Amino acid sequence: MNEQSPILELRGVTRNFRVSRGLMRGTATLKAVDDVSLSLRRGEALGLVGESGCGKTTLSRILLGLLAPSSGEVLIDGQTLAAADPKARARRIQPVFQDPYSSLNPRKTVSQIVAAPLDVHAIGTSAERERTVVRTLDLVGLPRRVADSYPGQMSGGQRQRVAIARALVMQPEVIICDEPTSALDVSVQSQILNLLLDLQKELGLTYLLISHNLAVVEHIANRVAVMYLGRIVEVSSTTRLFAEARHPYTTALLQSVLTPEPGLGIPDTHLGISYPNPMDPPSGCAFHPRCPAMMDVCRHQRPEPLRDDHGRVECHLRPRHKQDQEGNP
Repeated sequence: MNEQSPILELRGVTRNFRVSRGLMRGTATLKAVDDVSLSLRRGEALGLVGESGCGKTTLSRILLGLLAPSSGEVLIDGQTLAAADPKARARRIQPVFQDPYSSLNPRKTVSQIVAAPLDVHAIGTSAERERTVVRTLDLVGLPRRVADSYPGQMSGGQRQRVAIARALVMQPEVIICDEPTSALDVSVQSQILNLLLDLQKELGLTYLLISHNLAVVEHIANRVAVMYLGRIVEVSSTTRLFAEARHPYTTALLQSVLTPEPGLGIPDTHLGISYPNPMDPPSGCAFHPRCPAMMDVCRHQRPEPLRDDHGRVECHLRPRHKQDQEGNP
């Protein structure tokens, strides 16, 4: 199969939740994911970025089969994910969660934690599973002696390596990393990111890297999808996005990235602290109340996605700029 063909694909995926408004006020619909179409190409690392609450984790749970979309469909190698056997799906797609402190059972040894997927799928004999565990621990840079340790006896970086080993032990094709370094010390984050890159090269893995930290995404991703209030507002190659963001929200996120340059102070997105209420989203373009380039059309008309050789962007500014460059009104 072509390395650039989609291994995972979302087509018009929406996920709604019914949320209580409070005593005697009934319920309201929260649209956590709103008509998202996105493809994950075989062998790539796709970054998914956006502020907390924008729908990134809900999207990852849909891809993992933990949530069903309210509408739309998810495909794996062209086949509907919902129709796939859950165990077969788990063999192909595995998660690495944000917090290694809470994602590992403190009452299990490292060996038991990493072997758990093999036990559930009844893969190999007891001796074969033990050898597989040792081999996988070595793959993530952990010595054999930690196999009998408990998570509480390990550092945060070691725990995350255990979590990665647990994800790899089934030899999956896709790893969904949900903020894999945000709970770690800064000094350890780069080690884990470099480990993920090394594993991708060695094993031919495909990554979906979910993060609010664009600096982390720049380090590991080939492409970036930017999410705002449940929608994908921009998709571009990492190089292109960091050099020339096309959506004002992406620009604001880039301006908020900390740099080592002295004297700059804490960056400001200039978007204010108020995030829109997802149960009562703004009309038109959802970003318009916070957008420094807002036009009147943004208030009442949702922009259509503009697709070109550079990717995709959902913004009224882009078609206008394109027409201006071509000399059209």
